[in-house]
Amino acid sequence: MLRLEARPQPSAPWSYASPVLALLVTVMIGVLLFTALGKDPVSALSVFFWEPIRSAYALGELAVKATPLLLIALGLAVCFRSNVWNIGAEGQYVLGAIAASGVALLANKSMGGWIVLPILVAGVLGGMFWAGITAWLRDRFNANEILVSLMLVYVAVQVLSYLVSGPWKDPQGYNFPQSKTFDLVTRIPRLFEGSRVSIGVFLALLGVGGTWIFLFRTRAGFAQQVGGLAPAAARYAGFSSRRALWVALLVSGGTAGLAGALEVAGPIGQLTPYVPAGYGFAAIIVAFVGRLHPVGMVFSAILMSMFYIGGELAQSRLGLPKSLTGVFQGLLLFTLLACDTLVNYRLKWGK
Repeated sequence: MLRLEARPQPSAPWSYASPVLALLVTVMIGVLLFTALGKDPVSALSVFFWEPIRSAYALGELAVKATPLLLIALGLAVCFRSNVWNIGAEGQYVLGAIAASGVALLANKSMGGWIVLPILVAGVLGGMFWAGITAWLRDRFNANEILVSLMLVYVAVQVLSYLVSGPWKDPQGYNFPQSKTFDLVTRIPRLFEGSRVSIGVFLALLGVGGTWIFLFRTRAGFAQQVGGLAPAAARYAGFSSRRALWVALLVSGGTAGLAGALEVAGPIGQLTPYVPAGYGFAAIIVAFVGRLHPVGMVFSAILMSMFYIGGELAQSRLGLPKSLTGVFQGLLLFTLLACDTLVNYRLKWGK
């Protein structure tokens, strides 16, 4: 019979093979799911894995979706490697969008393109402020950061709802709960004519390089990771656990806030109740599928954005429910957790 035997040390090959196996298992379960729903599995899978890359415009939309996922995941990777469990990146993303919108609404046509920089900075500061609340409560009262950050997501959504239905509501918006459309001068510069791809892609790639250097080539990044793996050893080495907590949460909040700013001042162009798109939660899966490594998260962000686009296309073309995107995201996470068993255990045949 098959049994699990503990490995003397974690398997390096399986740490890379596990996400690939998890994706294959997710696809296999997807085939069974589409068959049960009475849909052609080949057509359904092509919607998820072929349509998002079949043209230059489709690749651009893939980059638009992947950019906020990657930015948020980079900050979460710093948190998780520091053993700080920030589950509220969605709220920090929303606050970043709100802060950026506040600056964008103050702009007028007479301003130059320089206004984009204050908008992005406001987004970063908004996300850092919201994450800072969690850091302060954890630092001052030893509150659980998982619960605090998660509950603050719903507070952020209520703040957003209040603003777009009250003080920032567009008087010419036919009573819809949304702000006025931002002036063109506030829009994030796009890379190509006829495409929604913006300079946010470059910012995300710069974030990949910056995160890699911080985590693996600086003393501060080493201190963060030692504090996460062995808190007692970190204290013995003189590393501050308080500093690690604040750095992790502020970095994570800043990247989430930047993602929110890029969304409202980019593809959306205004503040609406639909800003919370679930990117903050999906980025958790992106971070773990990418093995908390900046380069790995590039590929996992692309994969997750394919799920987003595929879910939208499946809804319009195949008549499948919108929740299918969340189903695939959840399947990928749970199959990854299952496949990760092979990193620390191996299958043995015997009594």
